[in-house]
Amino acid sequence: MTRNSLCRQSLCTAIFAGILFGLGFKVPAQSQINSPASASAATASSAASTATAYDVISIRPDKSGNRSGGWKTVADGFIYTNMPLKSLIYSAYGIIMDSQVKGLPEWTESEPYDIQARVDADTAAAWQKMMRKEREKQEQPMMQALLADRCQFKAHQETLELPVYDLVIAKGGLKMKESLPNEAGSERLSTDGAVAVHAMPVSTLEYAFSGSLGRMIVDKTGLGDKKFDFELKWTPDDRLGANTAPDEAPSLFTALEEQLGLKLVPGKGPVDVLVIDHMERPSAN
Repeated sequence: MTRNSLCRQSLCTAIFAGILFGLGFKVPAQSQINSPASASAATASSAASTATAYDVISIRPDKSGNRSGGWKTVADGFIYTNMPLKSLIYSAYGIIMDSQVKGLPEWTESEPYDIQARVDADTAAAWQKMMRKEREKQEQPMMQALLADRCQFKAHQETLELPVYDLVIAKGGLKMKESLPNEAGSERLSTDGAVAVHAMPVSTLEYAFSGSLGRMIVDKTGLGDKKFDFELKWTPDDRLGANTAPDEAPSLFTALEEQLGLKLVPGKGPVDVLVIDHMERPSAN
């Protein structure tokens, strides 16, 4: 797989990395797009917050000429190999789709970098005791600080009216089993189009599929924080066609309605967009 393919794959599915699944290389997960202020506020609310910046950062242009690259989460930070900075920006600000960013410099998509970011031993030890999402909430503003310090990154948020999908309950009603409120959530996904979820809210789907469908998904089910157990099987769009086997799983739209009792309805709605005001190539170590 080429570096560009890896980058596209990570950007399209990074949200699932944080909520439903990781890729072969682990991408720090992302939540719904947040402004720098809101992302920092989410971190500040974490009782387990231990650090606001990485202790050691190394950024170098990748001169290997390799066509593959990736991003690996480690106990005390992350290792980013032969990847363009676009992926880091998307992770730092919870970006799901290209339409949620304006003013991205072209070189952030084409010039590969190697990055290592590490925290001190005490923070790494604290992270070991955190749920994955707690750590991710803490790291997001740390990535923002990295970009601000090393790339002079400056941005602001705008809200635009864009095409969305409203997630609603289908006419036939819900087909998911509600789980007990205090059960720990878990998820398992196959890249072939299957996911099994235990004790997770419906909003999980809102974050999970927005990137792959090309529109943000807005949860209008009214189910709030109720948690559900469900399995979903579908055939990705690139495998659908005239030669699709009769026993093949249906499209995502059909699978959601038939298997979960949910429906995606096209519409328009406000979407937070990150507008990049200034960004330079990373400063030397």
